Amino acid sequence: MSDIRIDAIDKSFGDTAVLREVSLHIASGEFVAILGPSGCGKTTLLRCLAGFETLDGGRIEIGGELVSAPRHHVPPERRNIGVVFQNYALWPHMSVADNVAYGLKISGISKKERAARVAKVLDLVELGALARRRPADLSGGQRQRVALARCLAMESRAVLLDEPLANLDVHLRGALEEEFAAFHKRSGATMFYITHDQSEALALADRVAVMDKGRILQFDRPEALFARPANETVAGFIGEGRVLEAEDIRPLGNGRAAASLLGQKVELRCAPGEAPRKRASISIHPGDLHLVCDDATANADAGGIAANVTRATYRGAYLRADVMAGPEGSVPLSINIPAPASVSQGQRVTLSLRDGWVIPQTGPATVASSLSSSASL
Repeated sequence: MSDIRIDAIDKSFGDTAVLREVSLHIASGEFVAILGPSGCGKTTLLRCLAGFETLDGGRIEIGGELVSAPRHHVPPERRNIGVVFQNYALWPHMSVADNVAYGLKISGISKKERAARVAKVLDLVELGALARRRPADLSGGQRQRVALARCLAMESRAVLLDEPLANLDVHLRGALEEEFAAFHKRSGATMFYITHDQSEALALADRVAVMDKGRILQFDRPEALFARPANETVAGFIGEGRVLEAEDIRPLGNGRAAASLLGQKVELRCAPGEAPRKRASISIHPGDLHLVCDDATANADAGGIAANVTRATYRGAYLRADVMAGPEGSVPLSINIPAPASVSQGQRVTLSLRDGWVIPQTGPATVASSLSSSASL
């Protein structure tokens, strides 16, 4: 398998800039997900990597070989990259084995070697017993594994997956997440996975690149994206994050800072070297809030954040409460309350903040530093 280096690439269609100075370094054998809303440029990025689009600027290297630059373009068939599309792209009239062998046949691989490779990769994806079946006789998950086996049979340097679960129902998507994780572990393939579903990205990938408006906002491990977002866009996009404004930020050392939030004194996590600030954006999640008191008569003595419940939704193991919080009751928040506790609409409650992150001050130098620090494992 091969590493992938994407260095400051640009791509426009007419007057519309779709990719803007996108840079990523993907280690050999790494599973990387590109996450972002529709229209952010993630599929165009995949198409540039596969060779389906030329570059306006920057360069792409695969395994140390230059494959894309404004004056240099290696065509898709010579990049030795496998692509798994949303619709699987299987020949309906061919058997599973013939679908997997087709690319090898076109490449001039001998019949004996084709048979050996097909048998090996079908066993790898646990479809050896179904080799003679047609795609119509397979489940959606099995068809997806045939598409993966086809990439492996070609001994692709990398496997690109373009929202492969987007057209499947919820039950099958959950099962296939496990399939992809198992496939990556068995094969050791370098995998580049495009998705708009953050649950997929966070569950599967070694690292995730969050895209918006043609740029990479943050490239990091899933737990870092959740706990230490680099900017407000990432903070609001990952894990039902909420961005609030805190005042009087005073670093305490050891990655902690004191602050004032919604009229209360709180302690937050912060980046090393955080400087005192009058105001700062902070990132929190529903799980960071704790119900201190659900008795209106005790709110005055609870010493927490006052809030009014606007909606309560049963979620099985917990109750999701939407509230309006703060001294003026103007800040919308959500909190997960473990069963069997309950609250109701209109009830007055008191909350405490158990965790939060001071979002670093952003600027060109900060963003560049964030990307370069995440460039290798």
